[in-house]
Amino acid sequence: MSHGRHVTMLTEGTYPHVHGGVSTWCDQLVRGMPEVDFNVVALTGTGREPVTWELPRNVYRHTAVPLWGPAPGRSARTVLRGRVHRRFAETYERFVLSLLGPPAPDEFSAALYDLAALARTGRLSTALRSEAVLRTLMAVWTRPDLPVSGSRPTLHDALTANDLLEHALRPLAVRIPDDCVAHAVSSGLATLPALAAQRLDGVPFLLTEHGIYLRERYLGYRSQAQRYPVKALMLGFYRELNSEGYRQADLITPCNQYNRRWEERGGAPADRIRTVYNGVDPHRFPEAGPEPEVPTLSWCGRIDPIKDLETLIRAYALMRAELPALRLRLFGPVPAGGEDYQLHLEKVAAQLGVSDGISYEGRISEVAKAYAAGSVVMLSSISEGFPFSIIEAMSCGRTTVSTDVGGVREAVGDTGLVVPPREPELMARATLALLRDDARRAELGRASRRRVVEKFTLHQSVDGFRHIYRELAAQPVPHLHADLAGDWSPRTADPWYRELAADGSLW
Repeated sequence: MSHGRHVTMLTEGTYPHVHGGVSTWCDQLVRGMPEVDFNVVALTGTGREPVTWELPRNVYRHTAVPLWGPAPGRSARTVLRGRVHRRFAETYERFVLSLLGPPAPDEFSAALYDLAALARTGRLSTALRSEAVLRTLMAVWTRPDLPVSGSRPTLHDALTANDLLEHALRPLAVRIPDDCVAHAVSSGLATLPALAAQRLDGVPFLLTEHGIYLRERYLGYRSQAQRYPVKALMLGFYRELNSEGYRQADLITPCNQYNRRWEERGGAPADRIRTVYNGVDPHRFPEAGPEPEVPTLSWCGRIDPIKDLETLIRAYALMRAELPALRLRLFGPVPAGGEDYQLHLEKVAAQLGVSDGISYEGRISEVAKAYAAGSVVMLSSISEGFPFSIIEAMSCGRTTVSTDVGGVREAVGDTGLVVPPREPELMARATLALLRDDARRAELGRASRRRVVEKFTLHQSVDGFRHIYRELAAQPVPHLHADLAGDWSPRTADPWYRELAADGSLW
């Protein structure tokens, strides 16, 4: 890539530690550009997660950033004193108010970058665990002009919320090279290092969204055990961070038009959004050939609540009542911590009396065989971006029945059936119609492959990002802190650094 820039890819809970759609996309992108050097910064749980992908030679560095585990810190000396302590208290109060009060994007933005500068000194985690922070949060929470005050927040709520915030803000301390393009491959926490590097170092910031991160946070928090004050604070944080990423990214590359509409509503300028569809290699996913002799539904993905396999199993039970020979084959791994969900699915199948027709096949190395195993390929998710399992199945010449989420309808077009999510009866009815019409199923399968070859190839997708990287790399680095004479560096230019130096405890 020209102009001496390389790419720092920022991931959260995906590549290179987890298999699945987003990780597949990351691996495709890296391998598709052997001429580009990649630095992969992966936000993980504990930092001990194994690397499950073989990293290509152009990944010159990989760093795992644990969000959980012991709090990072420089030493016992990392105590804020004097003016620094007062400034931090004021910043934290503005930060919390921006999450709980009326929308105040400027306040959130100013507070976030103050916290980013403090994180670079190694002191943010310590500061966020102080008693003063608890007092500040309780004082804000109980203000009568804020709706959350009516839920009577407790000290336990404050301890829980501050702990969650401290973990969520840890990526602010991550330093990435200032001669790179920062590419966050999801919204949310992966954008924190990119936002800090853009503001403090002038690093170009590219944001790609697959699933809608904020929507998935709202879905996830519905089942969380925390009380309302904690949920209000954390969802406020994710909402404001999501919008900040939309506003500040130099370019945003959604993988479908559905995401684009969401991003525009979230504050992203329309002229900075370019849709780049996910793609597959039609040679790696060739026509599958004859269907299995026994009518079979195939599903491929990870065993995860967001894939809503319970709806698929309930739909299968309805179909089985009319087609007793029908089988359901589920291909894909159970992520760490997902064992309880699979156990729940097995219990549902047992209660419905269809366990004997369902098989859990685990991860399959030749994914095309998973699609070939089905007469129809299914997708039952409640949230998706532009799912690989659908376009891969289409490339194999299999028609699909999918839930109408994310970019699914854009992917499928008129080559498969799309039904509302969480509606097993409608899914069953649509699938039975396909299973009973061999000629229609075959024609839709042929049309599916034609659609992929015309619109969704891997070459088209990778080449789109190659041009975007070059464009961002060619941008001149903005003049930061132009009011300051001489060479700029954080230690001399940023107010936090000046105050910490004056406090006498930075060096």
